Amino acid sequence: MTTREAADQFLAVYGPKLKERTRGDYANLFPLYILPAFGSRKIAELTKSDIASFHAKLAHIPAAANYALAVTSKLCSWCEDIGHRPDYSNPCRGVKKFRAIKQERFLSLDELRQLGQVLDQVEAEESAGLFAILALRLLILTGARLSEILTLRWVYVDLQRSLVFLPDSKTGKKPLRLSAPVIALLEAAPRVDGNPYVIVGHIGMSHLVNIHKPWYRIRTLAGLNGVRIHDLRHTFASLAAASGASLPMISKLLGHTQPQTTARYAHLADDPIHQLNNQIGSTIADAMRGASEKSSGMV
Repeated sequence: MTTREAADQFLAVYGPKLKERTRGDYANLFPLYILPAFGSRKIAELTKSDIASFHAKLAHIPAAANYALAVTSKLCSWCEDIGHRPDYSNPCRGVKKFRAIKQERFLSLDELRQLGQVLDQVEAEESAGLFAILALRLLILTGARLSEILTLRWVYVDLQRSLVFLPDSKTGKKPLRLSAPVIALLEAAPRVDGNPYVIVGHIGMSHLVNIHKPWYRIRTLAGLNGVRIHDLRHTFASLAAASGASLPMISKLLGHTQPQTTARYAHLADDPIHQLNNQIGSTIADAMRGASEKSSGMV
């Protein structure tokens, strides 16, 4: 059995046991990285040297390389379980992952303005998919994860209460609060009869599974090269912090379950405190200066 055949069987047989977003990630990852490298190779003949070389070639995208390694390992372990590879022969075992480097990029208000102008432009020109543009607008305005927006079903949306109830997000059940601009977007969004998803896909009654291609074009037009889709979530959080929101409030908005996940925004949450401190200091200094000037006859 070739790796391509094994991957198809894995997604067909094991895929239904995975969360929907994970299954979508796997379905994207195989044709993007794994199958171009090993698709025609027999799955039983893959060696540790093959995997190590494959992983090393993706050093310029370490996070994607590590994820591709993990998915390949999952595929090989599954192949062991059903007899396509000998037991305990997983070639991914022992291949060291790249050191994870947290990259966080927050868009400035000027950059958001540029991005908004480009989204308006490509929407008017119909040069990018309608639902891909809608997905990007929702990501910017909600701070939600990409998988949460792409798999969003209309049945989860309660416009009357300004809420979305996500039954199975990355961190479990989660309410997603809707601002007035988001409600306006959803009210204007087209619905496809029989399709349960907000972000409608190209095939059947599915949802979009990948918006990276239109995003790469849009970010280039906006002069935002290197900005990732996930940075839109970071931007939402950074603006919440700069507006004076406490870390627990930001955690609630983003659906974090671990305090340390939100702690990365602590330095941003301090900004309003600095502003308040400067304001109080200036007020006191002005008052004292005025008292001093009055007593010296300068006023």
